[in-house]
Amino acid sequence: MSFHLVIGFGPAGAATARLLAAQGKAVRVVTTSGRSPEPGIEHIALDAADGARLTEVAQGAAAIHSCAAPPYHRWASGWPPLVSAACAAAEASGAVLVMLGNLYGYGPVDGPMTEELPLAATGPKGRVRAAGWEQARQLHEQGRIRAVEVRASDFFGPGVTDGGHLAARVVPWLLRGKPVSTIGDPDAPHSWSYLPDVARALAEVAGEERAWGRAWHLPTGPALSTREMADRLAARAGTGPVAVRRLSPAVLGAASLFSPLIRELKEIRYQFDRPFVVDSSAYEAAFTVRATPVDEQVAATVDWWRARAATAG
Repeated sequence: MSFHLVIGFGPAGAATARLLAAQGKAVRVVTTSGRSPEPGIEHIALDAADGARLTEVAQGAAAIHSCAAPPYHRWASGWPPLVSAACAAAEASGAVLVMLGNLYGYGPVDGPMTEELPLAATGPKGRVRAAGWEQARQLHEQGRIRAVEVRASDFFGPGVTDGGHLAARVVPWLLRGKPVSTIGDPDAPHSWSYLPDVARALAEVAGEERAWGRAWHLPTGPALSTREMADRLAARAGTGPVAVRRLSPAVLGAASLFSPLIRELKEIRYQFDRPFVVDSSAYEAAFTVRATPVDEQVAATVDWWRARAATAG
C-alpha cells in the first residue's frame, strides 16, 4: 500500500498530514525529534537533510510533501540540503515531490503577483527559495523527478502560533480588547494564506498530473490589511475595534538586538510596507480547491485561540 510522506510537522506539515489521514490515506511524517503516533499517521525521527536516510523512508511513497523549514536565520545554509535531499528521495522512489513554497523569490513587485513573474529577488532568503524550486523544476524537465510547488503568503488560521503575523503577536491581545502592534503599514493590502487551504492544495496537486512541472499560487481570498483583519477578528471575538499600532523603526531596531527573527525580517519588510497581493486565478481555473471565505477563516481562528487559552488555563 502506498503512502504520503510529509516532511516536517510545523503548522503546514501537521495540517497536511492530518488532512491526508482524514482522507483515508496512509501517512508517514518525518521530523528531527519524532512524535508519538496518531491515527493514520506514522512518525519517524530523521534529519530531513540526510538524503540517504530520507530516500530509505520514502520507498513506496506516492507523494512527498516538503513542508519542513530550517530556522529563519539559517535559511541560506539550511534550505539547499533540505531541497537536495527531497529531490534525491523523489528520484529514487518515483514519488511526486510537492513543495510548499512562498513568495520571497519574486522580490518587491508592483501590482498583484502571478506565477509568470520572474524570480528576481536579490536578498539571500528570496534567492535561496527561488533556487530550491529551480533545482526541482530542472530535474522535472530532465524527466528525473515529478515536481510541483504551491506558493503561499503569510500563514493565518488555527495552528499558526509564534511565526504568524496574525497569530501570537496579535490574536491573544485582541481577545482581551488590548491594542496590537504590527510590522509595516497596517493599512497596506496584504494577502493571507489560510492554513487549512494550504493543506487542501498540497493534497490536491499531488494527485493532479497536469499540475506537475510548475508553481501555483495557493487559492487566496481578497487582500485585506492588518488593520482590517484585526477589526474582523475583534468583531468575532466581541471585544470591539482595537487599536492597531505600527512598530517604530527604533523599537524594531532594539528588538532585533535580541531576536534573530526580528533581525532577519529586514530583508522582507517591503512585504508589509507596501501592497502585497496574490493573484491565484490560475490555480482556481484549473483545480477545485478554493479559498475559504474570510468570515469562516476569522471565526475558526478566534474559536481555536479561545480553546487554546482555555486549555492553557
